Amino acid sequence: MPLLDSRTLGSARLGFSDEKDVDTFIGKLGEFERGELAPEAWKAFRLVNGVYSQRQEDAMMVRVKIPQGILTAPQLRALAEVAFRYSTGKGHLTTRQNLQFHFVKLADTDDAVRALAKAGLTTREACGNSVRNVTSCPFAGASALEPFDATPWAEAVTRHLLRGELSSSLPRKFKIAFGGCCGFDCVGASFNDVGFLARVRDGQPGFRVTLGGGLSTLRRAGILAWEFVQAGEALEICEAVVRVFNRTGDRKRRHKARLKFVVDKLGHEAFLALVQKEREALRKEGGRPMKLLAAPPRKPAPILARSERPGLAEFVRTNVRATSESRYLTATVRVPLGDLSTAQLRGLATIAEEHSEERELRTTIDQNLVLRFVRRESLAALHAALEDLSLARPGAGTASDVASCPGAASCRLAVTASRGMADSISRALDAQPALARAAETLSIKISGCPNGCGQHYVAGIGLQGSVRKVAGRAVPQYHLYLGGGFGSTEAAFGRLAAKLPARRVPLAIARLVELYGREGNGEPIEQYLARLAPPRVEALLADLEAMSASDATPDDFVDLGESKAFEVELLEGECAS
Repeated sequence: MPLLDSRTLGSARLGFSDEKDVDTFIGKLGEFERGELAPEAWKAFRLVNGVYSQRQEDAMMVRVKIPQGILTAPQLRALAEVAFRYSTGKGHLTTRQNLQFHFVKLADTDDAVRALAKAGLTTREACGNSVRNVTSCPFAGASALEPFDATPWAEAVTRHLLRGELSSSLPRKFKIAFGGCCGFDCVGASFNDVGFLARVRDGQPGFRVTLGGGLSTLRRAGILAWEFVQAGEALEICEAVVRVFNRTGDRKRRHKARLKFVVDKLGHEAFLALVQKEREALRKEGGRPMKLLAAPPRKPAPILARSERPGLAEFVRTNVRATSESRYLTATVRVPLGDLSTAQLRGLATIAEEHSEERELRTTIDQNLVLRFVRRESLAALHAALEDLSLARPGAGTASDVASCPGAASCRLAVTASRGMADSISRALDAQPALARAAETLSIKISGCPNGCGQHYVAGIGLQGSVRKVAGRAVPQYHLYLGGGFGSTEAAFGRLAAKLPARRVPLAIARLVELYGREGNGEPIEQYLARLAPPRVEALLADLEAMSASDATPDDFVDLGESKAFEVELLEGECAS
């Protein structure tokens, strides 16, 4: 029996956990600890259940699947409890709207999973060769620009595929995104395996659908499968594509196993023909009608009066936007490095209860949080409450709001400490308001390796961790990509523009922004960087890119945020985001 269902919750938000998952996980962990389950079998099992190893011995990462990024106040408190009892006292938001805990001892993973499940939170299929978290626009249902609220359709797809017959045994990971709620591609639908953008035609809700997108070393924008399909066809489409991927994906070569390689191998027309054939087969089986669940009814929030604090005006300018109802606003909570402490998680639960008529908040693919349906009259009180938690920083969605993967601090695949780089860039821009304002709409994203968990390929400035040798010693460096982005119907992938020693990256970014300030003339900065001629970039950054033993400083051999000499330790990867 599910831990949470409509009979016990009434009008509350339904959870996604299941007691059977927890009991099975505990049983398998016991078998492994007693030597009854082979290491490879245990590895395959725990990955599908959201647990994978870090580069440190006896340190596990536990990823919590947060469908559509929705978190209730009780769930925030459950996350706080797990962070406090089993992790480092904090949780980390990911670029797929999940939250993960690092440095969890293997022996504690069962207790952590059970504590999460009691709040309706699951780790099932958060990692491994599975259907990953279905992402959705955090403003869906509250946006004044949306054609319609896509959240119920995204949730229906999640519930149908979660624990599905094929969902945890695919050739490789499989990603789905629902967007279009802000009038554009707000979730990167075109670089997902299946991307849905909300549309309305003849008064009927539907989606523009792309298939086979992906990042990593071979970037692909999804091919246009349908310009418009009825919204009720979304579930059928997802299951049909999953079936095709299960049958045709490469199970021998992991680096060639994503759906985008199937599309390349078969060709667009042949691939789409297979998907259509599976759709027809599903219809012959009786179809896949979607069961849409309504969101819990909103409850009036009290008007909370607080004196205005310094910084409120800038917070409102950068972090607050209108909703579909003029009485209310949405506020984006900027979360530096995506990290939330136990105290912050608990405090956010109280803030959600006191300030949001939904009594919940949503995570974003930018590693931030969105609080929706806040009374205009309570905005000063909300800002003060966030400031008390050190979460009232302005600049959400601006250049200083840098997104980053966890990097070499924990990931087995990462080369560099990407979090240290993100913090360095963010601090540099926050310390130079004029520079930050000039580049305000610029997106900066960082990954510690080529896999793209930080989504650096679709950023105005993207940074990918790497290494070079100077006088026989390792120096952390970053590949700098320019001109990426998403928002239209197709993602643009940045081009490699330079390879820079890590310590020189912030200066390189400053130079690029200053050049834009002189020449931009109101053109969006990402568009400017995309068309900036390579020879000009090379000339601008040539002195920063070159490094010899004579001009290298001792700090150049230490990664940002670290205290010891940089060294590369590449381990076998298990489960890139």
